[in-house]
Amino acid sequence: MVEDGAASIVDSGKGLDLAQYDDEQVRLMSEMCILLNNDDQAIGAASKKQCHLMDNINNGTVHRAFSVFLFNSHNQLLLQQRASEKITFPDCYTNTCCSHPLAFAAELEERDQLGVKRAAQRKLEHELGIKPEQVPLDAFKYLTRIHYKAASDGVWGEHEIDYILFIKAEVDLDINPNEVQSVKYVDMDQLKHMIATADETGTKLTPWFKLIDENFLYKWWAQLDNLDAAVDHHTIHRLL
Repeated sequence: MVEDGAASIVDSGKGLDLAQYDDEQVRLMSEMCILLNNDDQAIGAASKKQCHLMDNINNGTVHRAFSVFLFNSHNQLLLQQRASEKITFPDCYTNTCCSHPLAFAAELEERDQLGVKRAAQRKLEHELGIKPEQVPLDAFKYLTRIHYKAASDGVWGEHEIDYILFIKAEVDLDINPNEVQSVKYVDMDQLKHMIATADETGTKLTPWFKLIDENFLYKWWAQLDNLDAAVDHHTIHRLL
């Protein structure tokens, strides 16, 4: 168990030339993420850059994240393809929105997962142009948490406790091309086909999306209009 993830942060990446990356994505690397122990207890903060460097991940650094799955009135799931400018997992298809609550009071609030939901609302607007009034906080259904670790390349990766949020809403999109290069709605069969043929078609998928797809997504999707039975707020599913 990571007893103090803050202690595992080192000043890594000193020799890393960030000039090779997109300026806006580099700027976002200064945002402060929430450091955790393995029991999802907040123990500090560190920059997005430090949280995503494999040197720190391999030393046990864990941070808080969320994954939003947004469905329309036809129960189709909105997917995004991450922009080529993204530093981690560029060009990969993934669920509607995946990001991090930040280490300030509104997004640190744990009561009713309000901090995570506020972060989800903020990032849906930032990435996809979805206005907050179309995705009100009380419309998000928090299902459970997963704990996973994945390398993007030899430098960057993820080690997160990821809050799974479902929401059903009709939304207007205004895509930020620095974050998202394409979007599409899929039904269950279309997604299964897309994933089954991913190697053949050269379709790249984010590792957290693949884990959720393999372990949980379709049973949750089948209960979309009555998700209470799918809720598990006590378990952190270790998919390591």
